[in-house]
Amino acid sequence: MALDISIALSLSLFLVGFLYSSVGHGGASGYIAVLSLFAIPVTTYKPLILVLNIIVAGMAFYQFWRSGYFKWKLCRTFLITSIPCAFIGSKFPIHGNVYNILLGLALVLPIIKLLGITPDVKEEKKEVVVVPALIIGAVIGFLSGMLNIGGGIFLSPVLILLSWANAKEAAAASALFIVLNSLGGLLGNSAEITITSSSALWFLMAAAGGFTGSYWGSWRFPQITVRYLLTAVLAIASCKLIFFM
Repeated sequence: MALDISIALSLSLFLVGFLYSSVGHGGASGYIAVLSLFAIPVTTYKPLILVLNIIVAGMAFYQFWRSGYFKWKLCRTFLITSIPCAFIGSKFPIHGNVYNILLGLALVLPIIKLLGITPDVKEEKKEVVVVPALIIGAVIGFLSGMLNIGGGIFLSPVLILLSWANAKEAAAASALFIVLNSLGGLLGNSAEITITSSSALWFLMAAAGGFTGSYWGSWRFPQITVRYLLTAVLAIASCKLIFFM
């Protein structure tokens, strides 16, 4: 790979790690989209992407927890069903055009959320309802396992749409949710984790972006700034995956 392309790819992964972690996400869907944009065979790196997802989401969880936004009650019920379902879903991976289309469509959810179509804070927050949360957790977990992601892009909008959390509370809950679901998916993934000198640099850049973004997102940035930048990245990636694969 030419040096200029390698630098552009590394910077893109840094940006994705930064933006995703600033809203409590691990970035798996973003890393997959970036690799696809640069014509890198994603299948080779799927297990490594889950490892990176765990690291970046773990950083995000730590920062949002430190800043006082984590509420255990917002994710515990979802986790009961999502973790085993992520393990099961990883046994039925989706490949090829179907995989790309589903992941591209999945990116529409955070695009809508980050555009502000759904409000970040509602006047009256409600308690999590157990039965719907168990069902939602199972569905998200299974889809996450199939798509090789952590599921935060699904959980965050659900928490906000149902008035169960505000934006930063949803980010904190989603970060832990991503870590544990990614672990479940990784345990069910039979592929070997292969690290080359190129991939080590790429994912080191993504992790550096995750560390920086999680700090700024939880402590410094107004969410609106990150929201519109991330929306642009996701919109481009979604269109690429759906229409140009």
